[in-house]
Amino acid sequence: MTAVQAPGGAELDQVRHIRTEIPGPRSRELADRRGGALPAGLVSSAQVYVRAAGGGVVEDVDGNRFIDFGSGIAVTTVGNAAPRVVARVSEQVQAYTHTCFLATPYEPYIAVAEELNALTPGQHEKRTALFNTGSEAVENAVKYARAFTGRPAVVTFDHAFHGRTLMTMTMTAKNRPYKQSFGPFAPEVYRAPLPYPYRWPSGTADAADEAFAQLELLVDSQIGSDAVACLIVEPILGEGGFIVPPPGFLRRVAEFCRERAIVFVADEVQTGIGRTGNWFASEHEKLVPDLVVTAKGLAGGMPLGAVTGRADIMDAAPPGGIGGTYSGNPVACAAALAVFDTIRADELLERARAIGTRMITELSEIASSCAALGEVRGRGAMIAVELVAPGTKTPDAAAVAELSRYCQSHGLLTLTAGTFGNVLRFLPPLTISDDLLAEGLGILRDGFAAL
Repeated sequence: MTAVQAPGGAELDQVRHIRTEIPGPRSRELADRRGGALPAGLVSSAQVYVRAAGGGVVEDVDGNRFIDFGSGIAVTTVGNAAPRVVARVSEQVQAYTHTCFLATPYEPYIAVAEELNALTPGQHEKRTALFNTGSEAVENAVKYARAFTGRPAVVTFDHAFHGRTLMTMTMTAKNRPYKQSFGPFAPEVYRAPLPYPYRWPSGTADAADEAFAQLELLVDSQIGSDAVACLIVEPILGEGGFIVPPPGFLRRVAEFCRERAIVFVADEVQTGIGRTGNWFASEHEKLVPDLVVTAKGLAGGMPLGAVTGRADIMDAAPPGGIGGTYSGNPVACAAALAVFDTIRADELLERARAIGTRMITELSEIASSCAALGEVRGRGAMIAVELVAPGTKTPDAAAVAELSRYCQSHGLLTLTAGTFGNVLRFLPPLTISDDLLAEGLGILRDGFAAL
């Protein structure tokens, strides 16, 4: 039995252990306190409250230990409280916690920028600016594109998720819960169809060509290509349900943008920093985006986002036009540098690929005998299953909710997703052990049988 360090120097055993009902009494007590202190619109998918986490395990305040297939929504890719992250953060906190890079700059910001400039696809000259969140980084990518091109319009895709701020909420496709009652929305945002192979009306074979033809019509005829500042896409759609566009589609879109001087932006907030088995999911399609947006896994749990891209685009914003009080906080930068070190030293890109191979193999075996499991898809340690009414492709969100409850009650934490709420997604930390991975897949197998 292995263990990792937990708060206070204790060791967190890497085993699943359920010792109370779920949620337990202490979690229920905290839920009662929450009801009197927090607004109703702020919800949590799990009903248990965390005491410690590390490796592939999350322990709640009642002493229950869960297998982690969520990683804080793809944030703790290198593991929760990862040793190198803890050490670098502790060292930085003792030196200084904040000065504001806009007022008194510091080296860790520059070091993170240098890493991202080197790691993102392409050998061209690049620049990086740091922010606090993925949403903030996406908004600033739009600002850079508009400043560079002098154009107003932004093109996004069906099933996309880009954030919850006014601009990024507008760019997000799904209405409930992200947009409902929050309008009016930002102007000059347009949406193109994305080839969703499993659900494309005329079939998978025609999805890419037909979607691309509709994109051409939208940009060239309905908006006017000379009005479009940027097109932004997730190389694998996250909240939309881990949709993987057909091979070659995104390269075709990138070339379309280049021909029209439209800035091509890859939103790698959920897919980047090793999650899919490469540093960036764009690499699977040999994409070289003009701008790359990162966050989530970038800083091992500390709040940090970034825009990295062509130097001429990044230099187009006027002096003082970009930044924020906390953007590129030195503690978050220290954490990010430790994340880069951990991925390299522990060979976590290879680990992500191995996790993906194992998950797809076993989930595909389950699908072969479960009519409710419509599709298994994803790359690396970013895998999802789509649930449908047996014998159809009718989305079955109720089955996903039931399966999610089953998993939690048996010690496995998962996440839901999808435009129709019928996708169960898996984002295990790359530090999860083979034993825990196998045990988690076993719980899923039993959960599908229980459906």
